[in-house]
Amino acid sequence: MRDSKPPDIPEQHRPIRPGNWLPEDHRVHRAWLQQTVKDSDSTPKDFHPEIQEMKELIENDTRMRLLVETMFSQISSKKVYQQNPAGERQVRDYQHMLELMNHLMTTAPSYSEKENQVGLVGLPFHAIFDWPMGTASGFAVFLDLQFNAALKKILDAWGRFLMTEASADVLGDGLSGWLGPVGKKDLTQTANLATGTRRTFEETYECDPEKKNHGFTSWDDFFTRKYKEGVRPVASPDDDDIISNACESQPYKVAHNVEAHAKFWIKGQPYSITDMLAHHALAPHFVGGTIYQAFLSALSYHRWHAPVTGRIVSIHLVPGTYFSEPPFTGFQDAEGIAMDGVNSGQEYLTALATRALIFIEADNAAIGLMCVSMIGMVEVSTCDVTVKEGQQVAKGEELGMFHYGGSSHCLLFREGVNVMGFPDTGRTTNVPVRSKVGHVVRKT
Repeated sequence: MRDSKPPDIPEQHRPIRPGNWLPEDHRVHRAWLQQTVKDSDSTPKDFHPEIQEMKELIENDTRMRLLVETMFSQISSKKVYQQNPAGERQVRDYQHMLELMNHLMTTAPSYSEKENQVGLVGLPFHAIFDWPMGTASGFAVFLDLQFNAALKKILDAWGRFLMTEASADVLGDGLSGWLGPVGKKDLTQTANLATGTRRTFEETYECDPEKKNHGFTSWDDFFTRKYKEGVRPVASPDDDDIISNACESQPYKVAHNVEAHAKFWIKGQPYSITDMLAHHALAPHFVGGTIYQAFLSALSYHRWHAPVTGRIVSIHLVPGTYFSEPPFTGFQDAEGIAMDGVNSGQEYLTALATRALIFIEADNAAIGLMCVSMIGMVEVSTCDVTVKEGQQVAKGEELGMFHYGGSSHCLLFREGVNVMGFPDTGRTTNVPVRSKVGHVVRKT
């Protein structure tokens, strides 16, 4: 199946999916999912405790069973969402969903050497949920507190596997290995495009090519890999008016005069400060202020760095949703183009997804209090903060990291802080981490 090039299909089957987390071509989704179905069916296993707990949640709660069963029956009847040409089944009910999730619990994301479709395997759980997420009942299910609590236990268990056991099968040097010739080429190209350099993988990242898997001890160790010293220098370290980029990321949006409360779940998705900052006591300081948002790709560096020099005032971990997407996306937009809710709902995620809020009092009084919001997306939602409240940090110093990937992040500035020079939101490559992302204009 993977060796044959599929026939041309209309453009509406190729939605834009920022970050390469999921493929642009639905046929690739179907092919990957069908292979996962075959692998799961051929090696049935007892449910992991976390999967069994979700099963009991669904079957012992009438409301939950109704919603979960209905979200599968509401999947569009259009051909693209149905069986593949061979008549083989996709995910059609919750029992099958649980079986596939159980299979993924001991499966690490692998690199696909065909047509650079790394994005799909980067989010295997999302690939299972992709279509039921877009239904009316799916909207209710993936907002449900109990369901998200069960999901957290599953994703935490999967994360432990990625931190300990998962490495050799997916970090090998073969064609389908992340450290194979295609994988390393794509990873290195992504890093080089941000800076216009031509470094090799070994020149870019801390690793030991003489050791097995370049010295990476697990999937997570590889995914949170560090840049070598000097690869990403700090922008103007002695100039506090220069703000450095917190994440290696592609610009998404700049907004000014943001509101305290807004309907972030509608098309247009205005930012809603109170919801973004989880009703934190410091939230009112940012009403009327400025927000810069950018998203991370599957091939990017996933550690976070301080955009300013200052003191960590407060850290707040928000246990939000994991797979919720805005209700306006559904299956197709007004032009009949298939939508992808998670990527189309970047602003929506700022208010509902699992996230880490880091409030920093900048030494530069022209900036003062600011907030860095690190936003998890679907299964890549473990936010690991490595600094503490009260700690003094220098611009460019590490703040934490996303485990198993990353999604999006925002820099929030108070009303009256005149921040200018943000990168063009039409940029198609990442802005290097720790490089200049803006500057503050002091009042005269």
